[in-house]
Amino acid sequence: MIDCEGYRANVGIILSDLQGRVFWCKRVGQNAWQFPQGGIQCNESPEQALFRELREETGLKSDQVEVIGRTKEWLRYKLPKHFIRRNCTPCCIGQKQVWFMLRLVGGEQCVNLACSRKPEFDGWRWVEYWHPMQEVVFFKRRVYELALHELAPLLFNSKMPPIPPRSRRSP
Repeated sequence: MIDCEGYRANVGIILSDLQGRVFWCKRVGQNAWQFPQGGIQCNESPEQALFRELREETGLKSDQVEVIGRTKEWLRYKLPKHFIRRNCTPCCIGQKQVWFMLRLVGGEQCVNLACSRKPEFDGWRWVEYWHPMQEVVFFKRRVYELALHELAPLLFNSKMPPIPPRSRRSP
C-alpha cells in the first residue's frame, strides 16, 4: 500500500533477547544488515503484518514472542533517487513504518531464516542495543535512531544502556 505522498506502509521489527540485545539480520548474498521489516498488505492491520512478516523472515510464530510495544506514530524515510522506480504506478519514494518491540520467549532454535519461498536473510546475530544505528544503510539510519530511542524505555526501564558517542544526537 502506497499512500498519496508516495510512502509504502511497512512494519519494522526489533526483536530482543532477555539480555537486551537485538536480533540483527544479514540480507541474502550481501554484507548489508538490518532489522526484519515488511510491507503492510491491503486490509491488513500493522499487527497482522507484524506477525506475517515475523514468520516469513525469521520463522518465529506469535506464541514465541512477546509484544512489548510499538511506536506511537509512523516513522518515514525517503529512498535515494537511484532506488526509486519511476516506471511504477504509484511511485514509491520511501517507506512509512510502525515499529514494534518484541522479546523472544521461545528459544533461538525456533529461528528459521529459510521459512519462505524467497528468504530475505541468510544470517543473523544478537548485537548490543544501539549497534544497528552504526551499521544500517545510511538512508534508514534516522528512522532506526528514532525507533530505538522511542522503544528503549519499554525494554530497559531505568537501566538503559549508554548511547554510543557517535550517536548522541537528540531524536
